[in-house]
Amino acid sequence: MEKLKQRWGISSNFQIVMIFIVFAVTGSTSAYLSKPVLALFGLSKETISLWVYYPLYIILIFPIYQVLLVTFGFLFGQFTFFWNFEKKMLRSMGLGFLVGSKKQ
Repeated sequence: MEKLKQRWGISSNFQIVMIFIVFAVTGSTSAYLSKPVLALFGLSKETISLWVYYPLYIILIFPIYQVLLVTFGFLFGQFTFFWNFEKKMLRSMGLGFLVGSKKQ
């Protein structure tokens, strides 16, 4: 645990617990919300091929996850950690222009 706390720049085990909870809640919620969003556009397993539906579903999870990660991070009192995590992740994917190109 100490290596993880040092790597993430956090000081307490409570923060680790909150961070793990945020990751779990965010992943589950983004997967859950993707289906209604597809349905909002009239896309379902019955209306389009599964070969199209599932890739769209998986692709849609990504932006929903990004927004929810910072949102739940804020709600659980870990906004700074998750905002920095988000910026680092987007930069590593070549999407740093979305959050600014300066490293902080």
